[in-house]
Amino acid sequence: MNLEDLVRLRRARDTMDRDYAQPLDVPALADIALMSPGHFSRSFRAAFGETPYSYLMTRRVERAKALLRRGDLSVTEVCFAVGCTSLGSFSSRFTELVGESPSAYRARGHEEAAAIPACVAKIFTRPRRNGEPVRIGEAESAAAS
Repeated sequence: MNLEDLVRLRRARDTMDRDYAQPLDVPALADIALMSPGHFSRSFRAAFGETPYSYLMTRRVERAKALLRRGDLSVTEVCFAVGCTSLGSFSSRFTELVGESPSAYRARGHEEAAAIPACVAKIFTRPRRNGEPVRIGEAESAAAS
């Protein structure tokens, strides 16, 4: 993969990070990256290790966790606030990534996390697939910032 393709893929990934609540699909993201949808999907997976859809849903779940910790929105309101259009799909993906349902996550206390700096909390609360561990380098680099 050449440098120009990586720059384009990062542009699309940055769009997902920033505009996660907007209706984003592979054709729209491929347009941002100036690629065909098929080439974009293959290139994104090769560059970042996951599909564009998985990356976007991880960002949405990450934001949903923060909204649910606040406790002032219902699970349905959070689902729509992060850009999901199906409560069932949102709940399934949330449970897959977090290990508990959105309702259970919202219901349990989060007071212990209040004293942790946001930059560190973000690393340790980031949704992980398949029990993927937090890499020590991630925690060390966040603590140093």
